[in-house]
Amino acid sequence: MTIALIADDAKKELMVQFCIAYCGILSRHTIVSTGATGKTVSEATGLEIVKFLGGPQGGSQQIASRIGCDEIDLLLYFRDPLTPTENTPDENVLLRLCDVHNIPVATNIATAEVLIHGLERGDLEWREILKAGK
Repeated sequence: MTIALIADDAKKELMVQFCIAYCGILSRHTIVSTGATGKTVSEATGLEIVKFLGGPQGGSQQIASRIGCDEIDLLLYFRDPLTPTENTPDENVLLRLCDVHNIPVATNIATAEVLIHGLERGDLEWREILKAGK
């Protein structure tokens, strides 16, 4: 499966801690990320991560386009709901595309843990079955 990681600046350290905790699971999958998030996580964990542009430079749109092409299976997007950003339209596009394409998405660590445990148990294998049937 391909897992996309995005974290707002205030949530990058939380993403790093999450990825350290679940490095064993994440290492068995393809990981893609926006630039700074990918760099930070990769340096802290040693995970191999395909890094796109930074979020504000178009990295979020690169991930969105891959969601639209059914190349992303899971999105972990740790948002900072207390800090207004100019990226709100990008966030809305990402979340809408996840809904349209039935991509599981977590916007906080609690939901991310549920999804990562489900991934480990094989609960998300239906995505692979759907892809194979296309």
